[in-house]
Amino acid sequence: MKNDIDSKFILAAFEKIRRHGKQEDQKYLLEGVIAYTDFDGYTIFLEDALVKLSFGFHNQYNFDYESSDHFESFQKKLQSIVNSY
Repeated sequence: MKNDIDSKFILAAFEKIRRHGKQEDQKYLLEGVIAYTDFDGYTIFLEDALVKLSFGFHNQYNFDYESSDHFESFQKKLQSIVNSY
């Protein structure tokens, strides 16, 4: 499934989760969303129980989810994080 998403929004959500979330190993958890990077830091990952987003070099991204409801719920979580912190 293809979805358009603003790269600045994704990066802002990632940074807020990293700054305000609970760290466990190299992952951060905030409001049910986990944020982490690959070994070289070029790809970031944001995920909850139902949606996984990988966002990498040249603003390429991929969502993995089963239903549009899951995607919409995930977007709302990210929006809440960006607006609240």
